[in-house]
Amino acid sequence: MGNGDSTAQTGSPNGEVSPQPTSFPPVDNQGAVPTNKNIEFVLDIPLQVTVQIGSTRMLIRELLQLGQGSVIELNKLAGEPMEVLVNNKLVARGEVVVVNEKFGIRLTDVVSPNQRIQQLG
Repeated sequence: MGNGDSTAQTGSPNGEVSPQPTSFPPVDNQGAVPTNKNIEFVLDIPLQVTVQIGSTRMLIRELLQLGQGSVIELNKLAGEPMEVLVNNKLVARGEVVVVNEKFGIRLTDVVSPNQRIQQLG
């Protein structure tokens, strides 16, 4: 071992090396997990928000037959709430509205914060 090593090892006459205990400096809170008090630094991170109106499965044959005016039947019924996904994780459900000639969604059910955290793991 070179000079300045904090993990000194002593050698015996027959060439064996015996480990010696070492000590580490105290750990400070600089690497701690953020709490609600200091979460502000992540508030400006952009996320992808998607509203899913439904889905279906198709054969490649059916996909290739699609053309202008084709109708794809989805698995949701008319009037059912749409799903709001953030980074592909369900966060809410709601109903479609029109605001200033643009589609929007009025939230009718929001997933609890605990459930959202569980989805991350």
